[in-house]
Formats: sequence, C-alpha cells, structure tokens
Amino acid sequence: MRRREEVDATLQTAKLNAAELLPPVHCLRFGPQAGAGACCLLQLEPGLCAELQAGSSLVIRGEKDEQAVLCSKDKTYDMKIADTSNMLLFVPGCKTPEQLKADQESCNIIHSQIAGFSNSYWELRRCRPKLKKLRKLLMEDPYEGPDSRKDQTSTISKYTTEDLLSLVQASEEEILHQLQVIDACRIEGYWRILDFDYEVKLLNHVTQLIDSESWSFSKVPLNICLQELGPLEPTEMIEHILLSYGRKYIDGGEVYFEMNEDKICRTIAQMLLQNAVKFNLSEFQEVWQQSVPEGMTTRLDQLKGLALVDKNSRPETIFLLKVEDLPEDNQERFNSLFSIREKWTEVDITPYIQDLCAEKQTVGALLTKYARSSTLNGVKVYNSRRPIS
Repeated sequence: MRRREEVDATLQTAKLNAAELLPPVHCLRFGPQAGAGACCLLQLEPGLCAELQAGSSLVIRGEKDEQAVLCSKDKTYDMKIADTSNMLLFVPGCKTPEQLKADQESCNIIHSQIAGFSNSYWELRRCRPKLKKLRKLLMEDPYEGPDSRKDQTSTISKYTTEDLLSLVQASEEEILHQLQVIDACRIEGYWRILDFDYEVKLLNHVTQLIDSESWSFSKVPLNICLQELGPLEPTEMIEHILLSYGRKYIDGGEVYFEMNEDKICRTIAQMLLQNAVKFNLSEFQEVWQQSVPEGMTTRLDQLKGLALVDKNSRPETIFLLKVEDLPEDNQERFNSLFSIREKWTEVDITPYIQDLCAEKQTVGALLTKYARSSTLNGVKVYNSRRPIS
C-alpha cells in the first residue's frame, strides 16, 4: 500500500506540480484475472447509450461468412476494430475527475484493481440494413395458393419472425418494415411471399369484381369483396391483396380500400415483360394500356426500378430490369449496371441506385464516387471509373 510521502516523491521525480493536480491519487494494481482479450470495449453514441441505460438491448447479427453488424431496435451499425496506441484499462468503480471534485471527502489515496486491459475497441458506424437476404430467403418457397401440391409436400424451410431476426442483418423494425414493402404475409405463423402468378390471379379477381360492380377505384368495400370472392380464394388472401394494392380507410363504419393505380399498372407491366427478352416500346405501351383495368392510365414513370427503355435501338425497346435483382454492395451494383449499359443519364440510373444512399447521402454523391461524368450530345451521362470485364 502506497503512502502519501511515496506519491509526493514520485510526483517530484516526474517534475509534476502537485498544485495543478486534484488531491486524490489512484494507486493501480493488476487483479488476478486481468488480461488482454478478457473484455471487449464498445464505443457508443449518446443515443445508443441512453437506450441501453433505459433497458433496451443491442444484438450482434451475422453468420460465419458475414461481417458482423450490431442492431438496436430500429437501426443497424457496421462494427470495426479501432486500435489505440494507449493501453485502455478496465477499473471497476473508478471515479472521473468530475466525480472526485463533487466528492470532497474522497480519500487522498484510492487503491483500485485493474480487471482487464485492451489496445483496441469496437467502433460503430451507421449502415444500411442488409435486407436483400430477406427476399432471397422468402423466395426459396413462394406461396402458390391453398391448392398447391408443392406447398403441401415442400420440405423447404419456412421462416418465422424469430428465424428472420437470427438470419437477416438488420434491426427488428427495419425487417418488419421491409416485410411490408415486399408485401409479405403471415400464413400459419410463417412469413411468405406470394408466387407472382398467384398474386396476379388474386389481383385479377379483385379488378374484375370492381369492374362488374362498377365501383370507383377509390372506394372498394372490403366486406362485399370477401363475400363475393370468398368461394374462389381464402378471405385472408383477398384481404392481403387489397392491403398490398390499396390504402385501407373507414367510412360510415365500413372498411374500404382506395386502389393504387400506379402499383396495379406496374404489376401488369411486369407480367407482360417477364417472358420477353426485349419488347418493341410502342407495341408494349399499346398492349399494356389495353391490359390494365378500364379507367386506369399507364405511364412509363410507373416502371422506375422495374424496366429500362433503350432509346438508342431502332425501334426503341423496353426490357425487364428489377432493382431487387441487382447486387447489394455499392461497387458490385455499379459494375452490374455498367455491364448492362455503358453510359447512363442520371434520370435512368437513379431508380437503380437510390436504395444505396446512406443516411443524408444523395444520388449525386454516389455518382461522384463510383462513376465518371461526361457530355454526350449535350446530355450529361455517367460511365464506370474502372474497366468492366
């Protein structure tokens, strides 16, 4: 145990002025269990710290072949090790200078035991949730309807919310929100995506009923839909397709749906394009308009992130290019896009890179980083910064 006289002698040897220091002195010694690697340090932003103190949990997610991420209830963070030249000591009960100032009765010499030490800590950086895997898992076994033999005999894994939380590198809120975005539904406790042909079949049932009853697309009654279409399909599926393609509201105590014209037109366009490599643009637009429900108007801007128009071909053509089929990694996404088309206008490429933007990042900033700009016939275009094989 050190005495005050020994401390003062050490200060004098170190040529430190005791008057410039707080009177209390920490005397440190290593505990029996102290060692490098016994503990890990994690640097948290104030918001995360407050969540932990309030009783929330932080979860590290990732399989063996994935870079680990840390998730709060609603956000996802990349984890990186930051090395430090100073040794970081873990001292339980150690008081900060502010605490020592407030505690005037602190003993002059405080004997503390070091529980561990480290030369690095985990640093967190907010990142996009890695949600592409969510669709990939659910597309292993899309739901083809109650009469599907495949669904009755399938041995492919199905996924509950807990399963998805353990497999997908994203927070719970981000996963649940994405399940809504991709129009997933719960069937017998498992999350499922409808097979596209079955989804179109359900949508046709609804639009044909709307037409036969001469309803407005802005006021489709739920109860009558369930009564009329219930003998054809499960009522849960009818309500799900209405939720997927409409906005639910209540009027006079009755539940109605306002149908989403853009989404319906988009799905019918996908149905027309999915079996063609390329489609003559003018012919496609004519067939597309004839295929949508009467009263709806088709527009090419309804197809952003779904199909791409080739204005350089003669005649002009259109082909299917879904943003969800492109790589999730930034560089791989740009490589893929530039292998499809050498030069892009900002208008054409934006729907295919918008989802890559981090918090407060713009499409322009992404293009500056991953593409090179030039002018072609008076129009600004972007091409790859690196050779594309």
